[in-house]
Amino acid sequence: MKTVIKLGGRVQSDPALVSTLVSALVSLWKPAPGSYCVVHGGGDEVSALQRRMGREPSFVNGRRITTEEDLDVVRMVLSGSANKKLVSVLAAAGLPAVGISGEDGGLLDSEPIDVQQFGRAGKPTAVNVSVVNVLLDNGFLPVISPVARDATSRVGQAMNVNGDDAAAAIAAALNAELWLIADVAGVIGIGGDVLQVVDPALMDDLVEDGTVNRGMHAKLEAGFTALASGASAVRIAGLEALTNLKAGTELSLTPSMK
Repeated sequence: MKTVIKLGGRVQSDPALVSTLVSALVSLWKPAPGSYCVVHGGGDEVSALQRRMGREPSFVNGRRITTEEDLDVVRMVLSGSANKKLVSVLAAAGLPAVGISGEDGGLLDSEPIDVQQFGRAGKPTAVNVSVVNVLLDNGFLPVISPVARDATSRVGQAMNVNGDDAAAAIAAALNAELWLIADVAGVIGIGGDVLQVVDPALMDDLVEDGTVNRGMHAKLEAGFTALASGASAVRIAGLEALTNLKAGTELSLTPSMK
């Protein structure tokens, strides 16, 4: 069984969390090499660089609006510094990490979500899963930036794909489990507790009353898309999910009595 681990940008930026992450990945990889791949974000780093360049980042429901000018920043950060920093710390711990982006080998095709509203932000349309399988089958740990190829472009333009959406598409193509690792312990309910199970109807209720918004809303949408498209299971959780398979929130397409 393969597992796709999506790391949020805030998880990557905290040195204490990075050490926990590396230790957990080492323990997962040793008994099951070739079974895991990592998809990462880096939105905070993208926003920081935008601000240093005099641009203010903008979002709609947790999804970044990406102009033509912003796309270069996204590529530099996600496929450059964020990807290579993560690869370096994993390699230093003895993991055979290889950094690639959705543009490499035609791994991830995408199309615009809504050019007027989101600009060069896209949604996945196809996954060349053989690229990931070649690495896994040869004992490497793929570390994937979610920058994708624009399938509607004739000149090889890129598209900024939300990391959760990219991870969902890859997990579905691999029929893998998807672990969406965030800086919270899971989906928080109205009472402030982590919910064990969330189905689409409950998600709608949580969004409607404002309990869930922005980034978590995007994670839930991506998770349910993954389940509907072939992923074997989806969890949203904090880093503890890497060592505790019951941690966090399980997503289910059908109502649950849990």
